[in-house]
Amino acid sequence: MDIRLQRLTEWVRHIPGFDTASPEPVSGDASFRRYFRTWQESPGQPRAPFILMDAPPEHEDCRPFVTIARHWRDQGINVPAIMAEDLENGFLLLEDFGDQLMLTTLTEGNADSLYQKALDELSRIGQIPEQPGHALPPYDAALLDREMALFTDWLLDKHLKVPLGNLERALLDTAFGLLKESALAQPRVTVHRDYHSRNLLIIPDRKQPGVIDFQDAVRGPITYDVVSLLKDCYLRWPEDKVREWLEYFRITSLNAGLHRADPDTFRQWFELMGMQRHLKAAGIFARLAIRDGKTGYLADIPRTISYLRDASARQPALRHFHEWLCDVIIPAVEQRIGALPAPEAAPL
Repeated sequence: MDIRLQRLTEWVRHIPGFDTASPEPVSGDASFRRYFRTWQESPGQPRAPFILMDAPPEHEDCRPFVTIARHWRDQGINVPAIMAEDLENGFLLLEDFGDQLMLTTLTEGNADSLYQKALDELSRIGQIPEQPGHALPPYDAALLDREMALFTDWLLDKHLKVPLGNLERALLDTAFGLLKESALAQPRVTVHRDYHSRNLLIIPDRKQPGVIDFQDAVRGPITYDVVSLLKDCYLRWPEDKVREWLEYFRITSLNAGLHRADPDTFRQWFELMGMQRHLKAAGIFARLAIRDGKTGYLADIPRTISYLRDASARQPALRHFHEWLCDVIIPAVEQRIGALPAPEAAPL
């Protein structure tokens, strides 16, 4: 018996219009949170869908989600309205943005329009001021280090079981140090931290995409979120399109006063930030499989590693890392998980 679902159902049935609610599973995600759809039925009104979030308090804290959602909504960001909450038990009743994920809606014909809207919303997120009394955590050196260590600890050691000697560890330390230095040198903005095609929804009659999964937001590097979107771990676009969309965002965010970088500087930030993010993501995908039994994420590792391969090939300072990645890690990934996408000839 699903005790938490039973308690969630009992809770929502005490809210007016939900007395006969029977929550239906919508999805889970990479965390312990679960989502259900339920319907409000009021006399003289059409049935209206809402989303229930179940976030077990021993694993998830709803408070950052609630605080950020209300602040961002006040700033004009299209995040779900919170209709009811029980923070002690980890239950939320949210506005329903529907099921049209950007990931499943994208086509070659609509990609330019959808990405421009997503990039415009990202520029607005970057401009969100700090909320008095609720400052976002900084994306500092310690956090960057912890994230990159996921690659070593979970993908290399626990999943691929690649032995690392002193030379390999020194090589990784050098590469990680360069990536961290670049990230910390970038202008600081409000960072969603998981801004990609699975966390954006296309909502009929709204120009802005629906933004979800923002509870881990920080103050950090300006290129972090645009990397998440344009070098998406769940799909890959040709580099000429990525270059075009990145320049659109550079100009948009420049006009918003978020930075003063020229195209070459911004692309270099983007490339190195992307490597940091993909090291983290590859490690998280391995951890999800090993620790949480979510083995479906393993299929995203080859694509994620391909971004590391292609970005490091464009960095003379990372030549030794690139060679080691190609000679040791990629063969292990392809043997244990699956083939990588082929590299593109044109440089970014």
